[in-house]
Amino acid sequence: MEKEKIQRINELAKKRKAGGLTEEEAAEQEALRKEYISGFRDNLKQLLDSVVVQEPDGTRHALKKKNQEGPGNPAV
Repeated sequence: MEKEKIQRINELAKKRKAGGLTEEEAAEQEALRKEYISGFRDNLKQLLDSVVVQEPDGTRHALKKKNQEGPGNPAV
């Protein structure tokens, strides 16, 4: 994400705390936040996909995806 967009997110956040946003500004802030979070998640996923674990015996393997079920994600 470009620095200008991040600056705009911060400007809108400050304005919101100071007194409020117009409907257009609130919509712009929401769209910018979604774009930022999407980019952050994509970067994190790319980073985790490139991680390799080296075991004590010297073998290496990529991280495995966590099961969808578990303590934080009960079966539906």
